[in-house]
Amino acid sequence: MDSKLLVSAEEAAAILSLGRSKIFELLAAGTLESLTVGRRRLIPRQALTEFVERQRQAQREGERA
Repeated sequence: MDSKLLVSAEEAAAILSLGRSKIFELLAAGTLESLTVGRRRLIPRQALTEFVERQRQAQREGERA
């Protein structure tokens, strides 16, 4: 599974330790990038890494305030 470039919402939820519905909330808000291949909505692994980095940065900035 680690070599996949694109993952499903369910796989993304497992990777990020979030619920499936939270992943769909993030997708709907545009906070998490995805693309559509056929009828499937897939999330690039890089988008998961970028999401985590943005969250870490926001948390660091919040700690400085």
